[in-house]
Amino acid sequence: MIYLDNSATTHQYDEVTELVYKLSKEAFGNPSSLHTLGLRSAELIREARGRVSKALPAMGEIVFNSGGTEGDYTAIFSTARKLRRRGNKIITSKIEHPAVLEACKRMAEDGFEICYLDVDKTGTINLESLQEALDDKVILVTLMAVNNETGMIQPVASAYDIVKAYNKEHGTNTVFHTDAVQAFGKMNLRSAPFDIITISGHKFHAPKGVGAMYMKSGLKLPALIPGGGQESGYRSGTENTQGIAGFGLATELAYDNLTEKQKLLAILNNRLREGLISELDDIIVNGTIEMGFEISDYGKRCPSVLNVSFLGSRGEVILHTLEQEEIYVSTGSACSSHKNSDSHVLAAMGLGHKEIEGAIRFSISEFNTLEEMDEAAAKVSAAVKRFRRLGSFR
Repeated sequence: MIYLDNSATTHQYDEVTELVYKLSKEAFGNPSSLHTLGLRSAELIREARGRVSKALPAMGEIVFNSGGTEGDYTAIFSTARKLRRRGNKIITSKIEHPAVLEACKRMAEDGFEICYLDVDKTGTINLESLQEALDDKVILVTLMAVNNETGMIQPVASAYDIVKAYNKEHGTNTVFHTDAVQAFGKMNLRSAPFDIITISGHKFHAPKGVGAMYMKSGLKLPALIPGGGQESGYRSGTENTQGIAGFGLATELAYDNLTEKQKLLAILNNRLREGLISELDDIIVNGTIEMGFEISDYGKRCPSVLNVSFLGSRGEVILHTLEQEEIYVSTGSACSSHKNSDSHVLAAMGLGHKEIEGAIRFSISEFNTLEEMDEAAAKVSAAVKRFRRLGSFR
């Protein structure tokens, strides 16, 4: 099996699986209970919080939740609730994950003004349009760090500086949120200055159903889910102790020798791209060829993702052909793969229907190999050529 759909979900680290299994048998106490079993579970959560905090900016709080979607919804709804008396405008972009776009759609139904920033042909957010959109009514700017379909690193660091400069000049308190689901575990976020950062475990070899939200100290958002007051009152509900412990361990493992892992991903990404280009004509790399490794490398591509349009073919057909060879890829975001419409990300970049229809996303992890890249390139090329031959008889 060659698994190249890591942007959708990842295989857990073996160490994480072993830990979760062990704790499921031995540490099943409710973390809110005052007896020994409960105190042990609470200690495991504290240990995990410490591990995750080392990978995120200092001077902030880590709130565990169910994943990226809940984190995004909390950032948007809770900020709107906190600041709605001051303003009713939210700025986002046309290439955000559906979790953000659907949340903003709901806010629009509730009377909020949503401004959607354009992107250029590489899929990079236009900073000039952000400057033009800022005014005294803006309460939240929510922009993703790395796009889940193209891997393009977005100018969130520069956008944050623009927003905070506006706040200082005009006396506003606009909050800046970044969905870092595709960035966390693949690049250093320790120095990222953002007010809110959302991450999800299953994107970096941690368990599914567990995520975290970083909040800068002093922000104090109202809870999205009230109740028993867990997670310092920010997120009620009995904590998923085993999943959180696995999340903490996976964070530590992901950031161990990060630079070497980034170099490996870049080598694998280039090998696959070069293999496809050597075998096929009429293909387009969606985004830039140049790869970046830091949150400040906007306009470059995170080495974990390669999105290619194979003109004269259909991505969905190629996907299922590869599946028969036990090669697993994607045609775009897993969260919108069942919708019968073109990718909103590629459409925002200016691609036409035929270019979007032929797009495949390859997403790579540290567990892939050069041999797998060579085999994948060969099998993809064969599948595309076969489809193109068949298409010529229609």
